[in-house]
Amino acid sequence: AQTEPIRPVNINTASKEELVEVEGIGPTLAERIIAYREENGPFQTIEELDNVKGIGPSLIENIRYLVCTEDTP
Repeated sequence: AQTEPIRPVNINTASKEELVEVEGIGPTLAERIIAYREENGPFQTIEELDNVKGIGPSLIENIRYLVCTEDTP
């Protein structure tokens, strides 16, 4: 059986529902990520998530391979 590769969630375009599917991001953090990008523009790097209240270096390391900043084909 062939398994689908995990497609990272684009933190610049994802809806709240899509963000919540990322392990470690709950509804509150999802709302904060969306609010941050609406106020500051798109995230340039994953590390910028550190600017969102409630997200620190350890969570960023845990989700690094589950999120991205641009869509890949």
